[in-house]
Parts: sequence; C-alpha cells; structure tokens
Amino acid sequence: MHDINFIRENHKKVAQGSKDRGIEVDVEKLLKIDKERLSLLSKLEEIRAKRNKASKEIARASKEEREKMIKEMHKIKEECEKLEEEFKKKDEKFNSLMREIPNIAFDDVPVGEDEESNEVLREVGKRPNFDFNPKDHLELGESLDIIDVKRASKTSGSRFGFLKGKAALIQFALINLAMETAIEKGFSPVITPVMLKPEMMGAMGFLERGADEIYFIEKDNLYLAGTSEQVIGPMHAKETFEKEDLPKRYIGYSTCFRREAGSYGKDTRGLFRLHQFDKVEMFSFTLPEKSKEEHQLMLSIQEELMKKIELPYRVVKLCTGDLGDSSAKTFDIETWMPGQNRYRETHSTSNCTDFQARRLNIRYREDRNLNFLHTLNGTAFAIGRIVVALIENNQRKDGSIKIPSELTGYLPFKEIK
Repeated sequence: MHDINFIRENHKKVAQGSKDRGIEVDVEKLLKIDKERLSLLSKLEEIRAKRNKASKEIARASKEEREKMIKEMHKIKEECEKLEEEFKKKDEKFNSLMREIPNIAFDDVPVGEDEESNEVLREVGKRPNFDFNPKDHLELGESLDIIDVKRASKTSGSRFGFLKGKAALIQFALINLAMETAIEKGFSPVITPVMLKPEMMGAMGFLERGADEIYFIEKDNLYLAGTSEQVIGPMHAKETFEKEDLPKRYIGYSTCFRREAGSYGKDTRGLFRLHQFDKVEMFSFTLPEKSKEEHQLMLSIQEELMKKIELPYRVVKLCTGDLGDSSAKTFDIETWMPGQNRYRETHSTSNCTDFQARRLNIRYREDRNLNFLHTLNGTAFAIGRIVVALIENNQRKDGSIKIPSELTGYLPFKEIK
C-alpha cells in the first residue's frame, strides 16, 4: 500500500505505473473519494467537538435549561451517528481502492506486458551436451523408482508426487545446503506455519489479483501458504524495530500449496508444477536506503547456491507486466531443463520496498521518528524444480544420475542407479 500523500502528489505517476503493469486503476476516483472522506472527517470532528462542549454545558446548566439542552444533544448525537456511518462507508471504499494500486516499479525495470519483455542479464554455466537422446525427469525417476506420480494420483489426485529413496534424501540435502549457506550470510532459520489469516495474506499483497491460485479453508477462515514469505512477513506485524537491529533476516522452510489453475502441457508432467511442494525462502526486513543492496545480496546467494550444485542458469530482470503486485523490482533465475529444452524459472527475488510494511504496520525507530521499513524475499531452493533440474542435467546414457560434488557431503551416495 502507498502513502496517500505520495498518491496525491504523484497521481499521474501512480496511474501510469499501474498501467505499465497492465492494471487499470481509477486514481482520479480514488482522489475524489479521498476528498469526500476528508470532508466528512472534518465535519465529524467538528460535531464531536460540539457534542463534547454540550455535555460539559449540560452538567453546569439549570434544570430548565438542561431539558432543552438534552433534546438538542439528541439531535447532535443522531447527526454524529449519521456522519459516522457515512464516513465508515466512504473509508471502506477508499481503502478498497488503495489496495487495488500495485507497487510502483523502479525506473530501471523494463516496461512490457509479459515475459517477452523480460531482460536476460547473463547466462552462467555450461548446458550439458549429451551424446544420446536425453530423457525427462519423470521417465528417469520412474525407471530408478525415485519418483512416483501414479500412486500419488491414486492417493491425492493429479498434480501430486512421491519423492522416494535417494530423491527424498536429495531434498533434505538441498535444504541443509541452502540453510547453511544463508546462515553464513546472517539469516536465521525458521520453520513456518503453513496457514495464515486472511488479513495477513491480504496485507502481503496476494489477494487483489491471483487469489484464485490460493487454497482457502472456509470452515477455519484460513489460507494455505503458497510460499513461506507470506507467513514470515506478518511475523512482525504491528511491531517496531530499533534502527540498529536491522536488517532482520530469516531463512524459512515450509510446504507450500498452489492451485496452478492455468497450467497445461509439459508443465503438468511430473514434478515441475504441483499443487503441493516444498521451498526454502529468504526474507529480510531492512532500512529503506539499504534495500537495493539487500536485494543484490539475495541474488548473490541464489547464484552461489546454483554454482554449488553445478546447474546452468540465467538471470532475468522481470518487466512491469510480469511483476507481482508487491514488488518494485524482481530478478528471476531460470534453470536449464533438458527435458523441456529450455530455461524455466526456479528462483525469484523481489524488493517490495515499504509496500507490505505499510499494510502490516511494521516500522523502525530512528532517533524519535518512526518510519516504515522495506521488505524483500528470495527463493533459496524450490525443491521440486531443483530436483527436476538435477536429474535431467546429470543423467547418463545408462539412465543413472550423477550427484554434484557439493551435495555428496550431505548424502551417503554419489550417484543414483
């Protein structure tokens, strides 16, 4: 959410920034309602002052005067209640429109409607050059009995999978590698809940658009988390940090849930796009002047992890139309997937500036002033997709899988065969 003063002073920039994302927001209507709301608030404060003054005068008045003044007081009370109801409705409309406005992208974010306008910054690592026809991860996984989607379909339906045997151990190896790497950089490990309240999911900026991708348990009035960042951010809702205590960094692990309603084709084959998956996620609360630096730190950790597990990847700066509502700038890491013969997204890191902090009311104290801090998030590993990439990129002609040397320190084997 933005500061209304910023919108008043930069309404054309806000309107254009929303349009650049492909989101139509009626900023003029918002400003009109804002004026009406402020006018009602002024009248309300005036009549409340009048009511308070009358209450004091009644206490000092004679019996005859008091009866007359009490009748007048009832009129003031009725008028006050009417204004309060009008203000409440106007304020609800105001807040609803405020929540429709996405974050404003940084100036260096390319303007575009979709991924075709994303900017590839660099390609790192060598793609495998097989002297045989490579298989995809599902064919390999089934032949090695380490992936089972058929039985998962029997137990749970489509878009679920069992990781078995050595593949299951690889998951724990990836978690340990990500945790240790991030802890060395000052991140504190946390295992998060996988359910959260609607007001917290909304405050993180996930409900205005894309809510149909999120599982909601109506009976309990709780959402299932699509990523641990959705839970880590609200950990400190309505709290104030001391300036010297920032940055506050977390590395969270959780199971995640997503409908993936619009997916089709190869995306629905195997483990690439499931309804349930596991992630290791970084999250930072930081000073505004340090958030761009923190963003680069997260990206550097992601690249360090990718180099450790020896996967070819590229770094992409997302265009305006590909950004999430809360993000002012996002980098994706796309990993080479031989089974699809193309790069696919496996990591994302976003600078959300003060957008989420305002909704969550998270501040920091500098001298005697309270200011909103900045929040950032970044994937360490989306486990399922990384398992897919590891299997496909490290396959051998005989159908076995070589394990990258950095992972073998966490495993009792060096290959899967």
